[in-house]
Amino acid sequence: MDERPGVSGSARALFISAPASGQGKTTVTAAIARHARNRGWRVRVFKTGPDFIDPMILERACGAPVYSLDLWMGGEADCRRQLYGAAAEADLLLIEGVMGLYDGSPSSADLAQQFGVPIAAVIDGNAMAQTFGAVALGLRQYRPGLAFHGVMANRVAGNYHATLLEGSVSGIQPPLRFLGALQQEAGVAIADRHLGLLQAAEIADLDARLDLAASAIGGSVNLEEIPTVEFPPAPDVALPPLLAGVRIAVARDEALSFIYAANLDVLQRLGARLQFFSPVKDPRLPPADAVYLPGGYPELHAAQLAANHPLHTALRQHVSAGKPLLAECGGMMCLFEHLIDAAGTRHRMAGALPGETAMQKQLQGLSHQSVAFPGGELRGHTFHHSRLSTSLSASRQGRTQDGREGEAVFTLGRLTASYIHFYWPSNPLVAASLFSP
Repeated sequence: MDERPGVSGSARALFISAPASGQGKTTVTAAIARHARNRGWRVRVFKTGPDFIDPMILERACGAPVYSLDLWMGGEADCRRQLYGAAAEADLLLIEGVMGLYDGSPSSADLAQQFGVPIAAVIDGNAMAQTFGAVALGLRQYRPGLAFHGVMANRVAGNYHATLLEGSVSGIQPPLRFLGALQQEAGVAIADRHLGLLQAAEIADLDARLDLAASAIGGSVNLEEIPTVEFPPAPDVALPPLLAGVRIAVARDEALSFIYAANLDVLQRLGARLQFFSPVKDPRLPPADAVYLPGGYPELHAAQLAANHPLHTALRQHVSAGKPLLAECGGMMCLFEHLIDAAGTRHRMAGALPGETAMQKQLQGLSHQSVAFPGGELRGHTFHHSRLSTSLSASRQGRTQDGREGEAVFTLGRLTASYIHFYWPSNPLVAASLFSP
């Protein structure tokens, strides 16, 4: 067994970032995670910012739940608590960045610098040679004081191309490690669609691809060279049992799957009992005091959802009985009267809310959001391609991070619905109020 740090709160740690989206961060992060896991290392992986799809891939790679780190949605204390807890039980921590290294506010660079985690930059080397070194140098020098571990090339044409890219960074001073190259022909790329990568369950050969990527990267990434980072102590804070004994039915299947692992943790720490069901396959709700319909891809499974008439009835009865129901984005789309898919086909949905949603070619919403509830502010984000038409008036209005008007929040009895994906650790007490009978 290799020698690895064992001090509580410390672990080898690396922050995988890039100059832009689409460079291959998830593939590289997953490859390193699987490589370390295959060598017997205990690996924990985090994803920067709001994301549901990449964590599914990363979870398969490392064999452990993947949580989000977001300095705005959850705050510094939430990030610190998660990193400290993971470092106490893992040999290697990997954090995948969001967008480009310096994009957004807070950015991946902000998070990496906050906790002193060194950067490994992934750069798409396709159609590039010596300029690769210029991009790597610019990333490192743009913000003085940001720790850099090295740079990796992705989508490389062959060995000669890799040699050119490596040579382009060889003269950078102080030296910048070249961590290797993933070639285009390696067969490790993961397909994507309008909201991101395919979900892990949709990729039949995902484990084979991950092992292939791990093998491809294992010869160049030296795990023992990854620096050890000491994370500051952050004791967990107990939550009051406001949902003690409350049964919450949580939709989770191929249609609705966009769930923060931290959200489920919050419900359980509040005392709730979670019961999962499939809106595509299950004709009824499990016995429940409250229902949670998260986001997902209802537009890709609209025909199956439309055919599940018994569940439509059960959802309407749940709402009519005055029981709590929270529906976010794709889950909300399932509650209106119709969903119009990208081909223009209209599908009948549950009809618990008046109106319909229609898929659009262009992105309709993308931003961090906050909503003021009676118990305080709840934060989250929005990311959707559909447009809503309804006679309902908003009961609350979200605000973007920079103060602009955001997404509407609709209330009908105890039903709360919005395009916003809420991050419940930002205010667990407000989350409890949305599910409390």
